[in-house]
Amino acid sequence: MPVKKWIKIILVLLFACMMFILLCNLWVVYCTRQYNYFSIESLPSNDVALVLGTSRSTEKGKENLFFKYRMEATARLFKEGKIKYIILSGNNDSKYYNEPLDMQKALLNLGVPENVMTLDYAGFRTFDSVVRCRQVFNQDTFTIISQNFHNARALYIAHNEGIDAISFAAQDVPDGYSLRTLVREYLARPKAVLDVHFLRPSTDVTSNIEIKKK
Repeated sequence: MPVKKWIKIILVLLFACMMFILLCNLWVVYCTRQYNYFSIESLPSNDVALVLGTSRSTEKGKENLFFKYRMEATARLFKEGKIKYIILSGNNDSKYYNEPLDMQKALLNLGVPENVMTLDYAGFRTFDSVVRCRQVFNQDTFTIISQNFHNARALYIAHNEGIDAISFAAQDVPDGYSLRTLVREYLARPKAVLDVHFLRPSTDVTSNIEIKKK
């Protein structure tokens, strides 16, 4: 096959991939925009919140603002009575890296009592965190807490899994703070579309821990 024909095929495939990524991003945001809240006053109350994990510190050892703002938003929602119980779901791939425990420590420092928090150590991906909230913790209705850009994907997964979820957008970080995170999210949305409709990745649901309620 002539080189020019190969180049043409490659360009067509690249264009198709770019269009797929763009359309998936638009679709995910469009489908979830009405369920993502920015104002505490307008946010409906739910008994349970699912807080999506992230690293406490950046790779350079500085405070991660994504983490800081999520914890502040969670503490405020609890104190305002918008949530009563909190599932902290994140990655725990070694004894030196434990997102749920880091989140718990931060929330304790912000005045949230330990007995309302449940730690999910198997939230390796957003898909895992959302699915486990239903299949492991038996929650069909809850409030997702993360930044706006992340909430859209989490909501899309939840709604396609038959979960009645809403989300609260924690304070966003300054423009240009983490371009890599935003690019990764832009690519993660097409993956979420493929996951919920075609790939159906396996999720660890072997444990069965009930939320501690008073």
